[in-house]
Amino acid sequence: MIGEASFYGLYVPWLLVLAGVALVALWGVRRLLAVTGLYRWVWHPALFDMALYLLLLYGLSRAASFLQ
Repeated sequence: MIGEASFYGLYVPWLLVLAGVALVALWGVRRLLAVTGLYRWVWHPALFDMALYLLLLYGLSRAASFLQ
């Protein structure tokens, strides 16, 4: 996705907006995994979190480009 978003006159790249949304989604998914007990099956939590974040960011960017 190419372009910028305007927030009260401040132009930010769409990737930054999507990165913020992916971060919020990551917190939600981590919370859900912790509540259900699936997070204890993760071997390396930091690596898992980074991979999950990248997958969420990729999915959001693909969804945003699909909506154009």
